[in-house]
Amino acid sequence: ELKRREITYRNNHTFPSVKGKSIILVDDGMATGATMRVAITALKKLQAKEIIVAIPVASREAVEQIKQFATEVICPLMPEDFHAVGGYYENFPQTEDEEVKYLLTQSRQVKNPHA
Repeated sequence: ELKRREITYRNNHTFPSVKGKSIILVDDGMATGATMRVAITALKKLQAKEIIVAIPVASREAVEQIKQFATEVICPLMPEDFHAVGGYYENFPQTEDEEVKYLLTQSRQVKNPHA
């Protein structure tokens, strides 16, 4: 599934260089932190300067764990009885491939003066 998504989403575009850059990782929430930890590890291997994690809701345990790997973690809601990310959203649909491809195409068209 990871390979399929890489091919589908990247569409022959190379991975952007993150070497020496500040990266903000954003997710809809974090239950265990496993996926975020993998993303942070990959960005460190690519020599990102700093990695800031921004999530609206997470388990307190996951936030504490991720703090050991990221430069900074921003999470305003850490409920004591956290069960699942979707439980904190009124509407929590899956993001379809077409939407991801559209957003990636749009992001490639934005010129970054700091790149």
